[in-house]
Amino acid sequence: MKTVLVTGCAGFIGWKVSEHLLSRNIKVVGLDNMNDYYDPLLKDWRLKKLNGDSNFRFHMCDIASFESLRRIFASYQIDAVINLAARAGVRASVEDPWVYLDTNTKGTLNLLECCKDFNTPKFVLASTSSLYANNQMPFRETDQTDKPLAPYSATKKAAEALCYSYHFLYGIDISIPRYFTVYGPAGRPDMSIFIFIKNIDNGRPITVFGDGKQQRDFSYVDDIATGTLKCLQPFGYEIFNLGNDHPVELMYVINLIEEMLGKKAVINFKPRHPADVFATWAHIEKSRDKLDWYPTTSIEEGIKKTIEWYIENREFVNKLRD
Repeated sequence: MKTVLVTGCAGFIGWKVSEHLLSRNIKVVGLDNMNDYYDPLLKDWRLKKLNGDSNFRFHMCDIASFESLRRIFASYQIDAVINLAARAGVRASVEDPWVYLDTNTKGTLNLLECCKDFNTPKFVLASTSSLYANNQMPFRETDQTDKPLAPYSATKKAAEALCYSYHFLYGIDISIPRYFTVYGPAGRPDMSIFIFIKNIDNGRPITVFGDGKQQRDFSYVDDIATGTLKCLQPFGYEIFNLGNDHPVELMYVINLIEEMLGKKAVINFKPRHPADVFATWAHIEKSRDKLDWYPTTSIEEGIKKTIEWYIENREFVNKLRD
């Protein structure tokens, strides 16, 4: 594999996946529309890290624009696509579902059409544990996923369905990793761990929806990037859970942050959002077996690395808009 197109390359996971590809001397064509869902300054920060590599080429592009994508595909010999461009956020999708449909579903369709037309044989679609909704844990790839609780997960399910159609009709080799609550240095500032670290350090209150006993299978970003690259292998059509396989309570994470920062959190408890599931837990035996992948970063080590990055970049982080 010589050249991989990575959409959402200035996003959290897209940046890290691009880094891992470049470290293996694989050329990366990076796409991102640099939207302002959160402060674009953080996307600029990530993009600058990538732009220093001679094997990286960046294009400002929205995957919802089919003609823009076609021009890019016509300019390169692309061996694989890793689609990490997505509108994320369960609660935000309830407020504005249309932009989620454009990016998550239509954008995936546009990329699949380009793969078909330009003979790109491999497609990796980043999907989400949100599809599992209230299934019995641990969540397995074979579980029912056709009852999404929010437009975010519904548009991701639609993208998965389109992927199967294009695999069946045109023989595109497709892998779909479903991610479980990814965190780490330079993470999304709308995610709980980023918000908790920043606010606790600055003595500002944090909001916890529910009683704090909800559990998440927090997964460290480098583990997720490694698993995503393993999905580039030929599988036909497969779905893989990429999670830490070790759910922890939200209050445990808050306590870790308090301990490592040496500061106490001021917590405002609010009712749990109806679209939020109480717990997530990845069953990863399929990923261990077929991908030879398993997470290596504990929540304690991951939080430590994330806080170290925050402290090193505190001045920059505190300039980002909330």
